Amino acid sequence: MTFELYTRGSYGEKNPTWHVEHSAWKAQQILRMLKRNHLAPKTFAEVGCGAGEILKQLHDKLDVNVHFVGYDISPQAHQLSQARASERLQFKLMDFAEEKNADFDLILLMDVVEHVEDYYHFLREIKPRGRYKLLHLPLELSAQTVLRGNFFRAVHESAGHLHYFSKETALQMLADVNYNVLDYAYTAGAVDFAPTSIKMALARLPRKVLFALNQDFAARLLAGFSLLVLAE
Repeated sequence: MTFELYTRGSYGEKNPTWHVEHSAWKAQQILRMLKRNHLAPKTFAEVGCGAGEILKQLHDKLDVNVHFVGYDISPQAHQLSQARASERLQFKLMDFAEEKNADFDLILLMDVVEHVEDYYHFLREIKPRGRYKLLHLPLELSAQTVLRGNFFRAVHESAGHLHYFSKETALQMLADVNYNVLDYAYTAGAVDFAPTSIKMALARLPRKVLFALNQDFAARLLAGFSLLVLAE
C-alpha cells in the first residue's frame, strides 16, 4: 500500500469527509447481503475503516451482542473515528496485518483493495483472519472509461486508486488467492446517490435504464457500478 498517501494526510486533504456521506448506503448493502445468505456474524472487523461510519451504522442496527473493530493507518481518519467509538465499537490506528491472533466472523473490505499495491499478498494475509470476507470493489474498467483517456489518471490522483476492475477480473482475482465466492451482487452508487453535477445528472438516467434491463451489460459499458462479494 502507498502508506504515505494515508499516513501523511494527503488523502484526507483531497477527501475530507472520508466518504461518510456514502456510509449508510454501504451499510445497507452489507446488511442486505448478510440477510440473503442467512448470516449473523457476532464479530466484525473493517480494514481501512476511514472515519468509521460504516461500522457505526452497523453497530446501531445490529444486536447488542455484536462487536466491531475498525482498523486504519491514517491518523486523520482515526481521529475522526473516535467520536463513534463505544463499548462494542473500537477503532485501532494500525495495519491490520500487525494484529496478533485476529479471528473475526466477518472482515469488511469496503473499497479498499483498489488502493493496495500488492493486493494478492494483502488478500492472502486477510484470508485466515476471518471466516467470511465481504468486499466492495468499484468496477471502473468499462468501455466508457477506456474511451475516456484521462479517467484512470484522474481517479488515481483524486482517490488514490492503483487498480481497476471489471466483474470478471475481480472474481478472477479472488479465485487466484483461493477465496471461495459464496455470493455477489452489483451495487449502483451512480444511480442511488444524488448527482453532484449537471454531467452526473444527465448520465444518471441512461445508467438507471441500462442497469434495470441488464446489469452485466450496464457495468461493462458504463462506470458508476461496484461489486459486493461475499467469500470465505
